[in-house]
Amino acid sequence: MIKSKQDSEKLFYLKEVGEIKVIKSKRAKRMSIRVKPFDGVIVSLPHRMSFKLAEGFINEKKEWIIASLLKTSKYEERLSVYTEKSNFRTGMHELYIEAWEKTSISVRVLNGKILVKYPKAALVRDERIQIAIRRGIERALMIEALEHLPLRTAYLANQKGFKYQSVSIKSSKGRWGSCSRDNRINLNLHLMRLHQHLIDYVIIHELCHTIQKNHSKKFWDLMEKVYPGANQYNKELKNHQIKVY
Repeated sequence: MIKSKQDSEKLFYLKEVGEIKVIKSKRAKRMSIRVKPFDGVIVSLPHRMSFKLAEGFINEKKEWIIASLLKTSKYEERLSVYTEKSNFRTGMHELYIEAWEKTSISVRVLNGKILVKYPKAALVRDERIQIAIRRGIERALMIEALEHLPLRTAYLANQKGFKYQSVSIKSSKGRWGSCSRDNRINLNLHLMRLHQHLIDYVIIHELCHTIQKNHSKKFWDLMEKVYPGANQYNKELKNHQIKVY
C-alpha cells in the first residue's frame, strides 16, 4: 500500500520491512535504494518515473532490503546516538547540542565545550548530524591529545631511559600508535578516551620499539621489564574500540 505525503514523496509499507520512503528527485538519473542507520529505507527516483514503478522495484529488492536492515540494526546497536539529553564529556570538554533556525550544521570547540547546532527541520538522529557531532568530539580529543601526549611521552622516556626523534598526533582507525625506523612516534588522538594506565602502556610500547623494532620475545621481555603487567594491559586494550561510537 502507498500513502501520499506530498507530490514528490510517498510512503510505502512492506509487511516484512515496515515503512519505506520514496522520494522523487531532480538529481536522480535512475531509480536507487539505500538503507541508512537510523534513517531506514529510502528509494530515490527521477521525476519522470511513477510511484507505481517504485512499488515494483521495492518488491523486487525485498530480500536485499531485509538483509541490509539486519546489518544496519547490528550497526545501530553498537553506535551511540547523541542528542540534546546526552550527558557526554571528554577529559576537558562537554558536549552541548541544540536545534537552530539555520539550515546548516555548526560545530565549534571552545572554552571547554563542544557546541553543535543543527537545523530544526532535521532530526538529531540523522546520520549527517551524528557524523558532525563525532567530528566535533574528535576535534576536542585532538586539542587534549596535543596538550597531553607529547609531554607524557617526554616524561616517560626520561623516566625509563628511552630516546626518540619526535611525537606526532593523528587520527587513525587501525592503530593506537606506531614507531618509525628512525624513532619517530605517532600516537592516536583517541588515546585520550582511555584510562591513563593504558595511555602509558601505548606510549611505552612505542618507546620500546625504538630498541626492538618487532614483536619478538625480546620486545615483550623489555616491555614487561619497563612496564610490569604489560601482557595484561595489552589484553585490556583490545577491549577498546578506536572509533568514536
